[in-house]
Amino acid sequence: MIQFVRNYDDLSTDKGFQFTFRCDKCGNGYMSPFQRNNLGVAGELLNVAGSIFGGIFYEAGNATRHMQRAIGGKAHDEALEKAVQEGKKHFHQCTRCGQWVCPDVCWNASAGLCESCAPNEREELAAQQALATSEQISQKTRQIDYTSHIDFTNRTAVATCVTCSGKLNATDKFCPTCGTPNPSTQNVEKFCTNCGTKAKPGQKFCAECGTNLA
Repeated sequence: MIQFVRNYDDLSTDKGFQFTFRCDKCGNGYMSPFQRNNLGVAGELLNVAGSIFGGIFYEAGNATRHMQRAIGGKAHDEALEKAVQEGKKHFHQCTRCGQWVCPDVCWNASAGLCESCAPNEREELAAQQALATSEQISQKTRQIDYTSHIDFTNRTAVATCVTCSGKLNATDKFCPTCGTPNPSTQNVEKFCTNCGTKAKPGQKFCAECGTNLA
């Protein structure tokens, strides 16, 4: 049983063994030194010889690869155990929660525990001050009325006056502020609701049936 960090990357190849161990809290890592796999190197030399001379060297190369698969697990495990022992020198284990953490970021040296179990007082104070400042800003902004100038009761507003920028309703023929004609209501064709006859501009009653056009 290996008692060490929960997360690690196995970078091993047939040439050798190497591992990266990561802090259980922040993910900072340590890469172990490369450990050469002598069996893998020997296999490569035999393969090179086999490609040049053929015959017995080629068969020896195949045999070496089979041997490597047979005992590579043991060599790998030994290399991992060695890397773990070296890696432990670069981490601290918290006796309260069991996490292995990096010494520079996640370890509270004064408390002898990881910062998850014993937060750094200065860092915690700064974090709480920042949180309180954010909450106070939010409360202050809620107290300010940013919409007092908006008329929410009149939902028919569709445009502004081209002359004074006053607000125009869809039914306004003229600007209520300066009297400029509302382009959206000018030259609008009207038809009698009774007989369908087209009305002339300014006509208040239908010329065909007398229906009120207002």
